[in-house]
Formats: sequence, structure tokens, C-alpha cells
Amino acid sequence: AVVSTQSTGEAGASEIDIVINRTLVLEGRWEELYQEVKVLRKACGEAHLKTIIATGHLADLENVYKASMVSMMAGSDFIKTSTGKESVNATFPVGLIMTRAIRHYYEQTGFKVGFKPAGGIRTAKDSLQWLVFMKEQLGDEWLQPHLFRMGASSLLGDIERQLHHYCTGRYANSAYDIGM
Repeated sequence: AVVSTQSTGEAGASEIDIVINRTLVLEGRWEELYQEVKVLRKACGEAHLKTIIATGHLADLENVYKASMVSMMAGSDFIKTSTGKESVNATFPVGLIMTRAIRHYYEQTGFKVGFKPAGGIRTAKDSLQWLVFMKEQLGDEWLQPHLFRMGASSLLGDIERQLHHYCTGRYANSAYDIGM
């Protein structure tokens, strides 16, 4: 993983995603998790490190909080709920735990870490709920793309539908009606 991360950074990647070792979390091996993320952070070079916590696999919210804190302490620039392809993705209870960890980390260190909920964000309304959530939890600054993004690959279709409705006054019947 280190060689792959380093070569990706050297090839000019501006961001690199890693997934934490869930076994280390489930077994409470926090120092090992810290060292693993720290080594990968160093291997990234100048690239931003987004650490995927894989929250659906961590058994409880306490593990989510601890894994978030350890990842930030090891140098993560962003923490991300999941790959977006897992059975459990971005949920508000997990988002609350992770954003509170970000706030606690910022209050203790002065370093701002970004947040990315991923998976399960399928509609424009879902994205608005996350935007309001972020504003309430971390404030206006965390609404900027260097501190907040959404993993929402299926969101595009709904945005197209909403724009079509805005422009025509009716919802599209199919992708053909949208014509994008």
C-alpha cells in the first residue's frame, strides 16, 4: 500500500483515498492504526490524504469517533464515511460523531480537517440536508470544497431532473427528455 500510495503521489495525484484497516479498530489497536495512517500520509507527499473510516464495519459509534480522531492525528486532510459502495454508507448519526470529532480535533490543535459523507446521497434534497447539517455542526467555513464534499455519484440524475423541472415546469419522463 505504501509503494502504491507513494507512486500515485509522485505521478501527480492531488488527492489519495485510503481505507483504514478495520481489524485494527475492532481489536482496539489504536497505536497500530495511527502508525499505518501516518506512514501512508508521508507516502502521499504533497497530495491530500482522504481517509475512509468505513463506518458501517466498525461495530459502534465509539469506534467511529476513535478511528476519526486517530486518522486526523496521523495527518489525514479529510475523513470520509465510506467508499460509498458498502451496505451502510453516510448516515446522520455517523455524520454527527465524525463532525464532532473534527470539531474536537480543531479545538485541540487549530487544524481544520475536511469531511466527506459518501454513499446514500441520491437526491438534491439529500444533499441539502447534508449542507444544513454541516452548517449547523461546523459553520459556514466547512461548507467550502476544501473542507466539505459529498460522495454522491447517483445524485447527478436527480439534479438533472430538478433543472429540467425548473426550466420546463415539468419533470422529465426519461433521460431522453432531459437531453443532456
